[in-house]
Amino acid sequence: MPDIRHSIQIGAPAETVRSLVAGPSGLQQWWAEDVTRESDGVLSLGFFKRATIYRLRLIQNEPTSVVWKCETGDEWRETSLAFALTPARSGVGLEFAHAGWKDTTPYFISCNTTWGGLMFRLRAAAEGKRPGPLFSRDALAY
Repeated sequence: MPDIRHSIQIGAPAETVRSLVAGPSGLQQWWAEDVTRESDGVLSLGFFKRATIYRLRLIQNEPTSVVWKCETGDEWRETSLAFALTPARSGVGLEFAHAGWKDTTPYFISCNTTWGGLMFRLRAAAEGKRPGPLFSRDALAY
């Protein structure tokens, strides 16, 4: 099974980065504006005026590791989003994996490109630059 992997150094404390990947208010700062917590604790992320909705279940939330399991999406279903934090000289190292894809499809390749850009937005948010979400509520496409 192919995985998307990215690594980036962030000039911020690990707790700051973890807060940006572990819940709706953090994810809204760099990924998607349309993030809601459902009654069962799962997050619902809406894209393209909710034409696409990903349900994410938090399966690990520790100081150095946050992992989400994707419950919906033709190609995202049963994949996982893992954020591993390691101390670095001036901040934290972030190892990201979107793992468990069934195949290397054109959508996989597109998501790999998007995740690369999102890593820089995440770093900017952690370092206080306020990039805002890549995907706004009303966006039809990016």
